[in-house]
Amino acid sequence: MKIIVGLGNPGDKYQKTRHNIGFITLDEWAYQNHERFNQNKMRGHFFETHVNGEKVIFLKPQTFMNLSGECVADFMNYYKLSVDDLLVIYDDLDLPVGQVRLRKKGSAGGHNGMKNIIHHLATDQIKRIKIGIGRPRDFQTVVSYVLGAFPDQDHTEMLASVRQSCQAVDAWLGGQSFENVMNQYN
Repeated sequence: MKIIVGLGNPGDKYQKTRHNIGFITLDEWAYQNHERFNQNKMRGHFFETHVNGEKVIFLKPQTFMNLSGECVADFMNYYKLSVDDLLVIYDDLDLPVGQVRLRKKGSAGGHNGMKNIIHHLATDQIKRIKIGIGRPRDFQTVVSYVLGAFPDQDHTEMLASVRQSCQAVDAWLGGQSFENVMNQYN
């Protein structure tokens, strides 16, 4: 069994924001695969499916970004999952819009949602897909930037990175080692 977690904030107010690129990516995967988020429990909105004969949960924590680890840890414990079965997708300020970077482990890099997951799981050995959202301009705070919507000029690159991330998820779920997926999509 595997679990794919997209990070974001719940509610219409945050739906199209840069910080919700993890949710957006899971929504795209669900759309491409004719799935829908139809279950709620343990402060998570999710669906279960099977890929290549293996059960997979696609999870959007509803705890707000900074407490994502609470929901993720609840799911990991309930389903008795190993961190090897976990993949987290989230936004990265240090990557330009449209760029995707896969990592097997590492620090949170200042991302509060990932920091909370690392804290609750007591490890930084977590597979992740980081999707670039770029940095704010001089006049904008980081908070207002990540909670802002993608401007029209960034939509093409943003959508390309979301689709590339979905392909990387498919490759991993298809049985490729995460190292091979990293080599292919980094």
